[in-house]
Amino acid sequence: MSKFIIIGERIHCISPVIREAMNSMDPGPILKRAKQQLDAGADYLDVNIGPAESNGETLMKWAVQLLQSEFDNVPLSLDTANRKAIEAGISVYNRSKGKPIVNSADAGDRIENIDLAAANDAIAIALCSKAGIPADNDERMMYCQELLERGMTLGMSEEDLWFDPLFLVIKGMQDKQNDVLEAIRMFTEMGLRTTGGLSNVSNGMPKTVRPIIDSAMIAMAMANGLSSAIINPCDRRMIETIKSCDIIKDNCLYADSFLEI
Repeated sequence: MSKFIIIGERIHCISPVIREAMNSMDPGPILKRAKQQLDAGADYLDVNIGPAESNGETLMKWAVQLLQSEFDNVPLSLDTANRKAIEAGISVYNRSKGKPIVNSADAGDRIENIDLAAANDAIAIALCSKAGIPADNDERMMYCQELLERGMTLGMSEEDLWFDPLFLVIKGMQDKQNDVLEAIRMFTEMGLRTTGGLSNVSNGMPKTVRPIIDSAMIAMAMANGLSSAIINPCDRRMIETIKSCDIIKDNCLYADSFLEI
């Protein structure tokens, strides 16, 4: 079994501090967020620059070079709707610690991100959706097959396609959570890797409740085979849960100091 992959979500233009740092190309706040996440246990850092329609290529190149030069070629997930910006980021990316992740493709308007990943020997997060929320797992599986076939036709390895079942907010969609867990189990039984934005689950809940719900959800998802997640690694409860689940699933060797490793 492979150790669970943690993708840190906190370099995101939705944060006012990060948005301002990106607008002014100020490295300080971005490097601070990166260090916090890596120190907490992140394996990858997600770099979300938003639509970045006017300066996306320049901004993504700058962010990739900044983070990889400061943190020993840390592997990155390149997150934007601007395909040219993803290509620009990949053009300066150092692969010595891991392939770049294209975040993300779907079965709708973003299906060509599978082509982009295939052409650049990158990993693609494949969202099992087309337009909005899938009605059920039959629909999720249909999109999964469509994305898998496209990637395989283009020469991608199954290991480079990470399928996202689309984690849903509990407030308003509580009855859909078991469908998500079942989808993870089905994809895992097909031998596929899985990931997704797990923090969506607790969206809108009080700050005191979110870590409790998120850690419970990730434990249940890992029990069903989830192999990666896009999370806030600075949530200590979440990281402790992931590390404990990795021990229980025999993904890594137990030691009394496992929480510090």
